[in-house]
Parts: sequence; C-alpha cells; structure tokens
Amino acid sequence: MPTNVLRLPAVMARTGFSRSAIYKMVAVGSFPRPVLLHVRAVGWIESDVEAWLQSRVAASRAQAISEGAGRS
Repeated sequence: MPTNVLRLPAVMARTGFSRSAIYKMVAVGSFPRPVLLHVRAVGWIESDVEAWLQSRVAASRAQAISEGAGRS
C-alpha cells in the first residue's frame, strides 16, 4: 500500500482547522506530527490524519452516548 502524503492545504480541508490551529495541536501532541520532506517542506501521512479524524469521531459519539444515558 503506498504512503500518501498530504500537504497543509489538504490537511486544513480535511480537518476544517486553520494552519495555526493545526500547528498548535502538533505542539501540544494532540495532532499527528508532520514529516520533513525537504528543507522547507513538510507533509502529513494520510493514514495518520485519517486515524486522528476517526478517533475524534469515536470520542464525539461516545460522549454523546454517555450524555444521553444520563438523561432519564
């Protein structure tokens, strides 16, 4: 399976986050780190970004379920 690399505009489009928000999350360890492609070029591994998105979806759904369970 080939490794697809996403450049920043593609990551921004997939996540809905701005450049600064992505780099802030990277800095605190809550978003995948980019890989160095060249001296002034980085990219994100597509599967890392997709896994992060899936984890956010799962966390959001789990929270919605637990909040709904408390309402009776």
